[in-house]
Amino acid sequence: MPSATGNSSSLDQVQRNLQQCLERKDAPGALAQLQKAKLILLQQNALVPSEDASPSQLKMTRSVLEVGALLSIRMKDSDSFVRYYSQLQPFYEFAGLQSAPSPKRSQITGLYLLLLLSNGDYAGFHTLLESLIVSEGIKGGKSVEDDQYIRYPVELERSLMEGSYDQVWRKTSGREVPGEEFALFSEILVHTIRSEIASCAARSYPSLSIASAKNLLFLDSEGAVADFAQDQGWSLEDGRIYFPTPADEKKGQEGDQKEVISHMVQYARDLESIV
Repeated sequence: MPSATGNSSSLDQVQRNLQQCLERKDAPGALAQLQKAKLILLQQNALVPSEDASPSQLKMTRSVLEVGALLSIRMKDSDSFVRYYSQLQPFYEFAGLQSAPSPKRSQITGLYLLLLLSNGDYAGFHTLLESLIVSEGIKGGKSVEDDQYIRYPVELERSLMEGSYDQVWRKTSGREVPGEEFALFSEILVHTIRSEIASCAARSYPSLSIASAKNLLFLDSEGAVADFAQDQGWSLEDGRIYFPTPADEKKGQEGDQKEVISHMVQYARDLESIV
């Protein structure tokens, strides 16, 4: 087996190669270097924090796992990101690293909050957020919302709970997105919301004009509306979208459904101009 010194030297070189791949946005190359780094750390029994490990080794492992988490998102592999997030938690809480906290911890945590939100896991979202608030209170630090990476998913969740979907669209499509990794989960969240609004609209109304559907679904063009309608199995005729006729037993629910959609699109134009 290679010596610890040899492994350390190899790991330094692999990390440099990994950083170069990331700067070039060479995801396949970065993934190959990441696997080499993890293999060396495995040989050193360093993938789990230990009192026997030096602070520099612990920080090295933490850094490699953080790169893996961010690379997973860039490769649109949310399952891999969750695994890296779980692997990082023992390092973030390890007593031997509290004097050298990771500058990327809030970014990784904010991304995980956004993932929970995009998956509709509100219970998990609030559990994690409350733990962050308690932790910061114990440490006497700033409010978690002072951090841009935590504030972003928190503000999105508030807008969702208020039914202010226009705010969600604004936050996910503008300069408020705190980084390119956040854009992926934001895109998933927007797709989920759009699907929910579309489902509710289809149950509530016999038809909508394409122009009104464009505003309702926050799509960029009428062509995008037509593509979306086709994916949903809706029919288009004379500038309108026609939804499948609801079953007879559903007709009695029309009033309740209209109330639901009215709440969801309170931020949009007056409903009378939509239906």
